[in-house]
Amino acid sequence: MNDFSQFDISKELSGSSSSTEGALSLSDEDWLQTLNQNLFSSVRLDRGFLPSMIEEQKGVIIHISSIQRKLPDKMTMAYSAAKAALTNYSKNLATQFGSDGVRVNTVAPGFTETKAAERLIERMAENSKCDYISARQELMDALGGIPLGRPAKPEEVAELVAFLVSDRASYITGCEHIIDGGIIRTI
Repeated sequence: MNDFSQFDISKELSGSSSSTEGALSLSDEDWLQTLNQNLFSSVRLDRGFLPSMIEEQKGVIIHISSIQRKLPDKMTMAYSAAKAALTNYSKNLATQFGSDGVRVNTVAPGFTETKAAERLIERMAENSKCDYISARQELMDALGGIPLGRPAKPEEVAELVAFLVSDRASYITGCEHIIDGGIIRTI
């Protein structure tokens, strides 16, 4: 097992400067940056688009959350809290604007092998002097293991989003759709 403790996985996965040392190490700036990136950016976009959706009596909003909202940890505390707030906010929007023809859903991916994740794994492998596959497996293990044995592909998450915005999903609103390869094991 390699030591990846020097990596701030929260920062790598969320783009924030949140610390992995826990609640007392997070500054107001850390919290605000994380909330701005992971909650308020959606709030601002929605505020811009909702008036025309309401006027046209149709529209679909998909917020990208994260399974981290269900897996709070000191390494991802601010990020997890922001994603939990986004999911709650999404449910509220769905309730408020459903009668106006606007559907709102949340997609909560698990570990997805994006270009940014690939760069993180490469840096982890280089730092630990191991190969890419070993570093990738170590990261999956650190995230709790993935029953399907691999991260999601970005296209798989995109396919779920494409379905949710389609007319085939016309009666689906106010839901969180987890796409995590089986990481979340609770009902």
